[in-house]
Amino acid sequence: MQRFGWLFLTSVGAGATIWCTHFVAMLAYKAGVPVALDPVLTIVSLIVAIGGTSIGLAVATWRQNRLCSIAGGILVGAAISAMHFTGMAAYRVDGIIEWRWPYVIASLLCAVTFAGAAFAALGTGQLGRYRIPIGTGLLVTAIATLHFVAMTALRIVPLRLSATPLDPAQMHALGLATALVGLVVIATGVFAALIDRWTRSDAMQRLHHMAMSDALTDLPNRVGFQNELTRQLGIARATNTRLGFVAIDLDRFKEINDVHGHKAGDDVLAALAHRMRGEMGRHDVVARLGGDEFVAITRFEDRLQLAAFVTRIETALKTPLSIGQFDTSVGASIGIAVYPEDAGDAETLANNADLAMYRAKSEGSPTPCFYDAPLDQIIRDRRELANDLRRAIDENRLEVHYQVQASIATQEVTGYEALLRWTHPERGPISPSVFIPIAEENGLILPLGEWVMRRACTDAVGWENDLKVAVNVSPVQLAHADLPRLFHQIMLDTGLPPRRLEIELTETAIMADRAHALHVLRQIKALGVGVALDDFGTGYSSLETLRAFPFDKIKLDRLFVSELDGSPETIAIIRAVLALGKSLSIPVLAEGIETDLQLDVLRREGCDEAQGFLLGYPQPVSAAGPSPFIEGSDGKPLPGRNDLSNAA
Repeated sequence: MQRFGWLFLTSVGAGATIWCTHFVAMLAYKAGVPVALDPVLTIVSLIVAIGGTSIGLAVATWRQNRLCSIAGGILVGAAISAMHFTGMAAYRVDGIIEWRWPYVIASLLCAVTFAGAAFAALGTGQLGRYRIPIGTGLLVTAIATLHFVAMTALRIVPLRLSATPLDPAQMHALGLATALVGLVVIATGVFAALIDRWTRSDAMQRLHHMAMSDALTDLPNRVGFQNELTRQLGIARATNTRLGFVAIDLDRFKEINDVHGHKAGDDVLAALAHRMRGEMGRHDVVARLGGDEFVAITRFEDRLQLAAFVTRIETALKTPLSIGQFDTSVGASIGIAVYPEDAGDAETLANNADLAMYRAKSEGSPTPCFYDAPLDQIIRDRRELANDLRRAIDENRLEVHYQVQASIATQEVTGYEALLRWTHPERGPISPSVFIPIAEENGLILPLGEWVMRRACTDAVGWENDLKVAVNVSPVQLAHADLPRLFHQIMLDTGLPPRRLEIELTETAIMADRAHALHVLRQIKALGVGVALDDFGTGYSSLETLRAFPFDKIKLDRLFVSELDGSPETIAIIRAVLALGKSLSIPVLAEGIETDLQLDVLRREGCDEAQGFLLGYPQPVSAAGPSPFIEGSDGKPLPGRNDLSNAA
């Protein structure tokens, strides 16, 4: 619809302008005899000019190719010719009009040739900035050559028959009126084009602002900030000044969202953004990258200027806020990097400021941390490991090893614990004590836990025995409300019966949110999955936890087993735990069995199950067959380390 509107407006403007040019020139023509104008044919000539021009423009803009442009130009040239000769038919003189046809044909050829060339020039991009001047000049040439060559073809023989010819004053008045109408039409078209350009420019500015700004805070977003950072770095290089990059991560923001809702969280972000914007100077910029992450940059010459800038931001963030019905104080972890001392380009500068910020957050620093290469190298390594771990999960480049669990009384294997292993392609084996905390810090523990659970269930289905597989569950996983549904779905997908799956979790994981954790555990147990309390004897060791939930197994921490030799106190504690387990009808498994002496003590004290290097090292599933594990020892004594090293 917009295209048709502009086509109509352009046709009216162009056709009326051509018509006015023709009639002003006609009124200037001295015929030497009395002249009169036929009003009907005069109006028809205007309609011909506008209608013919609209047809030509429609053809020229129908397709973006040179053929359509030339065809449209030829039609416009024909329309100019038709308008001219229709106007000449309205030109009544007291005399005999004769036409010299060679000149008539020449005028028609000039009109269509130059008009076609004009539209071809306007429709091509090869002429660059000369396209419009050349096209305009050719179109004016088409109109002018048609008029003057056609007027050369006109010959008038005077007769003086009319009694009321137009006198010179009337001719001048008519010419002035025609020119005025033409100017009004031209002005209308020009102003319409300007209004459209202003409207488009305003719309583009609004779209650009929306694309470069954060919708919630109206601060620059990541894209807008990157552009500004590049510009500021260029100025700093040119003026030999320094640029401070401040990375900001809000503290306690998640708590506000959880307690007061996301609307309150959005209000807090908007209020803090408004405060920080108010602290910015002429050459300072603050932006929101997403979530509760902000960044700010400032150009400075003296280190004290940077310190004052950071202090203003810190004060704005720590000052208490009043949001609706509650008051809060947020604060933030702040990291700072400086160009050119800490980095020479935008990406490195931002990364180094982030490293300093992560160090401030991990250390709980109450003051901003400046980038320090040796200290922040540890943070950098952990971030690189986190990225590599994410890639390893996505590309299925992790392994699950299994360690045997056996009954001390019957000497039979009762199950296997699934233990995650990661061999980095460049760094080699990475200890779980290293990459598990990294996974928890970087939000990878949920996909990692699901990967281990799915792999362990898939492997267990392929065993020739019906032994259990035990999988560790982290506090982060236990806090997830969908954990029972996930376990159920994995067992459906893999076909593992629930009775063959056992999860192990520490009491610390339960105590983080005791009511929620116990509710989730009851749902898991209702599926038929076993639940073992891991690392018992350290941490809380709360008897209330044992009373509140019917665990299927208690795993005695390896710390006690390692101190069995010559420690009556340790033996007494183990004896008490075993007695507690028997009174609650919960079997007890001792971890970390490495010597025959430890195994003998546990057998004498009546421990139910054992696990450790003495029974077998953790081993991957063998590629040779579906069941690399032994099913039992047929009444033989528990084997030593070498005998079971290939059994798990």
